[in-house]
Amino acid sequence: MSTDSASIDTASTDTSSADATSSHDGAASSLTIRDNRTGAEYDVPVVDGTVRAADLAKIKAADDGTGIAVYDPGFVNTASCRSSITFIDGDKGVLEYRGYPIEQLAEHSTYLEVAYLLIHGELPNQQQCQAWEHQITFHTFVHENVKGFMEGFRYDAHPMGMLLASVGALSTFYPESRNISDEHVRNMQVIRMIAKMPTLGAWAFRHAQGKPYIYPDNDLGYAANFLSMLFKMSEQRFEADPRLEKALEVLFILHADHEQNCSTNAVRSVGSSQDPYSAIAAGIGALFGPLHGGANEAVLKMLRRIGSVDQVPDFIEGVKNSNERLMGFGHRVYKNYDPRAKIIKKATDDVFEVTGVNPLLKIAVELEKIALEDEYFVSRKLYPNVDFYSGLIYEALSFPPEMFTVLFAIPRTSGWLAQWLELVDDPEQKIARPKQIYTGARTRDYLPRDQRWSA
Repeated sequence: MSTDSASIDTASTDTSSADATSSHDGAASSLTIRDNRTGAEYDVPVVDGTVRAADLAKIKAADDGTGIAVYDPGFVNTASCRSSITFIDGDKGVLEYRGYPIEQLAEHSTYLEVAYLLIHGELPNQQQCQAWEHQITFHTFVHENVKGFMEGFRYDAHPMGMLLASVGALSTFYPESRNISDEHVRNMQVIRMIAKMPTLGAWAFRHAQGKPYIYPDNDLGYAANFLSMLFKMSEQRFEADPRLEKALEVLFILHADHEQNCSTNAVRSVGSSQDPYSAIAAGIGALFGPLHGGANEAVLKMLRRIGSVDQVPDFIEGVKNSNERLMGFGHRVYKNYDPRAKIIKKATDDVFEVTGVNPLLKIAVELEKIALEDEYFVSRKLYPNVDFYSGLIYEALSFPPEMFTVLFAIPRTSGWLAQWLELVDDPEQKIARPKQIYTGARTRDYLPRDQRWSA
């Protein structure tokens, strides 16, 4: 009897498919799929643990029919690209950029070294590092018209909205940027965006405070220059505490890339139409959303609602009874302790040495302690993620919550650009155009206005 289903068997075959022979283990694996609608069987190559959607499209109920497609809302089990940039093992709590553990990079590297690594695939030698830092520093200034553009926003404009708009506006200053077939042109846009993002972010911050915009100081490093543009007042030169500068570098490194998340997917999707500034603006827009970039602000609100350490047990019980939401725990990818959270937790010590301890820290530490020991949370693999402690640091550095996503977007720019460059160089990539399952009406007769209105 024919049914509306298919059966699948896994098998090893000797198929000569080019896709199959590219498997990491050298063995050509496949799925044998039996279409119960027709009785036909298909061998579908398995490469790197995936099957190609195009191979499934060959499975049809009739010669002139539509092939099988994959329905996957939120892309929870769909690989949209091949990438050599960021590796994540969520079960083991591993994060690597280009193969380097995030722990080593955060301890030993500067953000610009990590940005170079993401863009070029290797850590720079001395000459490459000096040339890279010089290029970035040389391009930190923006056109005066951009300054005028930003000054036109309302006094209470959200800094992230200002950043989104100003990055999109940069495309009008560099019309040659669409010539992405020219490698030199592509590289120039990478340098410009990494260089100018702190300037735009700092100006958005100053705008909200009604303070004059501060120009870059090219004698300062990347993080130090950003802090200067944020906080300089009447002094000849703003010199940040080295511990704060280092903490900001670490935060920038931890946020530089994170594989195919919502904003990176947005960058790749819009970037497939080949305009780099629109692509990065799309990433900022995705990050603007509270479900992506706003989690650390939600953590602070939660800690304030708890109020004191002695209220933590009651809050925990509220979470178990579905009366409270535990923010900053759990992750779509990580089913273990987020490695970035461990590093940030350590960085809080240096920051609070300078700024004084945020009273919310004691609540956070107690909440983490209880949650990590409670079977309810352990069995559900709810461990602290990067947002649990980052908001405490940002608040200690005198940033209002609306700036948190800007501080996320600035370092993530290097990761977005690395992903975009990889997309451009990948011959398999095409302009993004996913399928849909149509659920609406079909072939309706048009009803003239007089009949619709009289009814």
